[in-house]
Amino acid sequence: MKNVDDLIESAAELAGQGLSKGEIADELNVSRETASWLVERGGTEVAPQPEPTGGPHDIHVDWSAIGRDSGRLSDVSRALADLLSKQGDGVDLTIGIEKAGAPIATHVATALETDLGTYAPRKHQWEEGDIEELEGTFSRNFAGIRGRDCYVVDDTITSGTTMTETVEAIRSEGGNPVACAVLVDKQGVEEIEGVPVYSLVQVIRVGNSE
Repeated sequence: MKNVDDLIESAAELAGQGLSKGEIADELNVSRETASWLVERGGTEVAPQPEPTGGPHDIHVDWSAIGRDSGRLSDVSRALADLLSKQGDGVDLTIGIEKAGAPIATHVATALETDLGTYAPRKHQWEEGDIEELEGTFSRNFAGIRGRDCYVVDDTITSGTTMTETVEAIRSEGGNPVACAVLVDKQGVEEIEGVPVYSLVQVIRVGNSE
């Protein structure tokens, strides 16, 4: 994807497939507010060219060159695993945040020889209104959490809301999140709820975003 028009077209296509705005945000690696903005502009036949200051301030991360090749994904995931391997002793569970975090977590779990779990955040159900009224879920098809130390893996941190939700959900299930890791951190987050966060790439905004 090279410009905003491409993102608008992709958002319209995903909305046409029945994805919620929260899922579209996840697919395009943007905030929920940005996803709403893109979907609204994709509702017309020809998407208008947005004004420079007419949209939300966000950064789109396209890591599809990694994601579409299993070898590259495995290599990058091993780098994440190396970051996590220095955190905690005896951690035996890796939690991947669905959707994009799950395949990364699978490779990380293989590299670290841990069990695997997945968490579907509440943003996947979000369309409009208060997201706090929704609930995320852990898949029962994967490893249980109670009483276990675990790592948390996702592709990007946009606002930190999803990672915070996941850490809180793990604790509510009786687990202990030891460290988090992502490919790209848009916020420069060092810790979430007392849990250290590690990233392969940090995006640093320089200057006035207005």
